[in-house]
Amino acid sequence: MSTNASIKAFQESQEFIPGGVNSPVRAFKSVGGTPLFISEGEGAYLKDIDGNKYVDFVQSWGPLIFGHRDESIEAAVIEAVQHGLSFGAPTVAETELAKLVVSFFDSIDKVRFVSSGTEAVMSAIRLARGFRGRDDIVKFIGCYHGHSDALLVEAGSGAATFGNPSSPGVPEDFTKHTLLAEYNNIESVKKCFADSKNIACVIIEPIAGNMGLIPADKEFLHELRKLCDANDTLLIFDEVMSGFRGSINGAESITGVTPDIVTLGKVIGGGMPVGAFGARAEIMAQLSPNGPVYQAGTLSGNPVAMAAGYAALTKLKQNARVMSVLEARAKRLLSGMQEAAEKEGIVMQIDVRGSMFGFFFNENPVKNFADATKSDAELFAKFHAGMLAEGFYFACSLYETGFISTATTDEMVEQTIDAASRVFKAIKNA
Repeated sequence: MSTNASIKAFQESQEFIPGGVNSPVRAFKSVGGTPLFISEGEGAYLKDIDGNKYVDFVQSWGPLIFGHRDESIEAAVIEAVQHGLSFGAPTVAETELAKLVVSFFDSIDKVRFVSSGTEAVMSAIRLARGFRGRDDIVKFIGCYHGHSDALLVEAGSGAATFGNPSSPGVPEDFTKHTLLAEYNNIESVKKCFADSKNIACVIIEPIAGNMGLIPADKEFLHELRKLCDANDTLLIFDEVMSGFRGSINGAESITGVTPDIVTLGKVIGGGMPVGAFGARAEIMAQLSPNGPVYQAGTLSGNPVAMAAGYAALTKLKQNARVMSVLEARAKRLLSGMQEAAEKEGIVMQIDVRGSMFGFFFNENPVKNFADATKSDAELFAKFHAGMLAEGFYFACSLYETGFISTATTDEMVEQTIDAASRVFKAIKNA
């Protein structure tokens, strides 16, 4: 398999773009080799500029639940474009998508759209601080909530990939109000509340996807809810990644824990850049122009993005049963890969939530970021390279999550398992 065109493109991109990429994890630094430059996607497949074709288990990091170039989403985008790209003024499309999003979540009465997950979380935290009149927040080590200054403290995903869990360029004054707790460890959260009586909110990925797939234990989330209630603190579920992926009705529907604020992204944009945050009416009433908490954005509610998101969520609502099909395929993929690994004496921890999946080359179950960092990064890099050579595109970091789309067939799943078996065998015999 030749990747000469990608190699050349990467060399050129590094002359004009820092690191040659516009998001760090894409640089392939943790897995080695040259990042593939993509020319097109179709259904479950990606094609690079060398003409190589891959079954795609990244799906643009989650939003493409119906695969690349879904006909209904593509048609909605084309129709919207024919009326204009951006107005900076209200459109009916915003209200229609807002109504649709609200219909999925018991915890959300109103929602505001923004342009990214980072912006959604940043705004949700500002809203929580304004609503409670407090400054401190609690986040969990390894959870990634975007790259706003106050949240780049022990971050997961791209920051963790490079072994640098906090970022230079972030003043200490911006993070002094951020308290850190350990994921799935309620005692660490209690310590945060003991250390501060000024906590406005606790933010958590209820299904963590940025330190690998690590779902929060239900018991832990229930205790977290009680702790927040006891301290009059808001609980934020960051579902930018897991929203409509882990469950069609959010993590609250599978954990029984109701958050105060939910942040969303990925699927609600159908492949276009969209984020959102929502809450009960009392909280959202504090948001400008009704209340004093300011948030704005020229491209918020962009009509093309709204059209894509509405088409994606409408299709998902009409085909809600597809979630169980996707989960079954993800479970088959992971169990098959695990069996193939075990035949070669390789220990593999696996997990699935809805159409999200994750795996670690780790001797022990993974419950938090410290556990995740004990995984075999070198083995993951070899596996990643081997699967690419076989024509299967997995996330280029062991701290990322994989995704199944409706375009991913049972046959593709079996082909992936067969390829994984060959790769594991080659790794052991090397």
